Amino acid sequence: METRTVKLTRIPVELHKVLKFENLAASGGEAKHMIAEGSVTVNGKIETRKHKKIYPGDVIEIEGVRLTAT
Repeated sequence: METRTVKLTRIPVELHKVLKFENLAASGGEAKHMIAEGSVTVNGKIETRKHKKIYPGDVIEIEGVRLTAT
C-alpha cells in the first residue's frame, strides 16, 4: 500500500476535496461518486458522506493508497 502525508492548509477540509487535490479523483464529481459507492474509508470505517470533515490525524484509504492528514 502506498502511504502519503497530506498537509491540510485549512482545517477542516471536506473529504471529496482531499481526494481531488491528491489526484486520486479527476474531479470533485468523480471524488463524490467514489465516496458514495463506498470505496473510501476514514479511520478504518467506510465513509459515504461526501462532505465529511477531515482533521489532522485522520487516515483516509482508497484504492491501495493511505493518506494521513497533518
